[in-house]
Amino acid sequence: MGDDASATRAFVLHPEIKSDQFRRDAVSALEEGVALAHALPELEVVGAQVVGLPKVHPGMLFGSGKIAEIKGWLEEADAGLVLIDGPVSPVQQRNLEKEWKVKLLDRTGLILEIFSDRARTREGVLQVEMAALSYQRTRLVRAWTHLERQRGGLGFVGGPGETQIEADRRAIDAQLNRLRKQLEKVVKTRELHRKARAKVPFPIVALVGYTNAGKSTLFNRLTGAEVFAEDMLFATLDPTMRKVELPSDTGKGDDVILSDTVGFISDLPTQLVAAFRATLEEVLEADVILHVRDISHPQTDIQKKAVLDTLRVLDVNPDVPMIEVLNKIDLLDDDDAAYMEAIHLREENTFAISAVTGAGIETLLTHVSEDLKGKTRTATLSLDWAQGAAHSWLQREGVIEDEAQGDTGWTLDVRWTAHQQAKFEKSFPDAL
Repeated sequence: MGDDASATRAFVLHPEIKSDQFRRDAVSALEEGVALAHALPELEVVGAQVVGLPKVHPGMLFGSGKIAEIKGWLEEADAGLVLIDGPVSPVQQRNLEKEWKVKLLDRTGLILEIFSDRARTREGVLQVEMAALSYQRTRLVRAWTHLERQRGGLGFVGGPGETQIEADRRAIDAQLNRLRKQLEKVVKTRELHRKARAKVPFPIVALVGYTNAGKSTLFNRLTGAEVFAEDMLFATLDPTMRKVELPSDTGKGDDVILSDTVGFISDLPTQLVAAFRATLEEVLEADVILHVRDISHPQTDIQKKAVLDTLRVLDVNPDVPMIEVLNKIDLLDDDDAAYMEAIHLREENTFAISAVTGAGIETLLTHVSEDLKGKTRTATLSLDWAQGAAHSWLQREGVIEDEAQGDTGWTLDVRWTAHQQAKFEKSFPDAL
């Protein structure tokens, strides 16, 4: 990346606010900030520093002495963009840009830029644009020519100078209205597709996890697909769904729909949580959730908390079974790998795997299959002799627990899953 003469030279700062008792480990947080910057190909990271702060200065974020010190770093590195891994108010952004003579993006702005660069589906593109516009509407220090941009990103990184505030607001509001109307049409189409999928009575297994946890690598291994999987934050954004056959002792296993979703991250911008709610509806409707964790990462427990917090914000049903998948055991030493295997043996819904080597995946899928089969309900059906095809279907599915024959047909006690019931109702509507 650094060889591109046209790349924007970026300097990453992570403010470590000493008064914040919930602050993340500064070194790991800075590494993640740098990784976010590397996710944009047009950026060249030329420096990175943790900046300790006793408290936040309302107008400038940093104190005057630290501002002068950072200015020296920027001039020495010949940086044209500062990326601050944390929140920066519009006033702080304006003052710091004026003081340092460079452009500035905070964590939210950078993530929005990455999402804009990566979104591929029409709905994803519209949602990101709306989230970015809503976020930037309060920031009166930016030009808005990116509304007619030609590249993939939002234009924060390489945009031009200032423009009039009121003209900005009118342009943003007009664009938001246009985007809302376009999104309404796209959402209606998506709902039709979702209803069509609902008629296919396959359980949905959703992959969730922190960005770069290995979800897409696991998805590719299970489905044979070629979803973009890279050692990069937010390598994939738009949800991808494929049918997968689960293992079975009897040969032919049950089919499920496997869904790969956008990776989560600490301090995910609230605008994006709301904007991507629709693309995460497969998670909301899932029968089983696989929480994929990068168990080799030093901050894996903090990443786990970020994922669970985001799922709560999304109102994911707490009754949906969640299986914890401890991925990347191939990156652990032998003692740590053995410890993870011991956790799997001790905790029922925890599995240690490697999406790269395939270790542990067969055991995981067998558990998923058993978990889905365990979600059953009972019913009593009455079929007449002319409904032999329906009777044969129930026999093939192995759901008949008891049956009796009368003068006109069968009386059957069945135990089946919701998806088996839906499939039966679709195939034999006259049998109910």
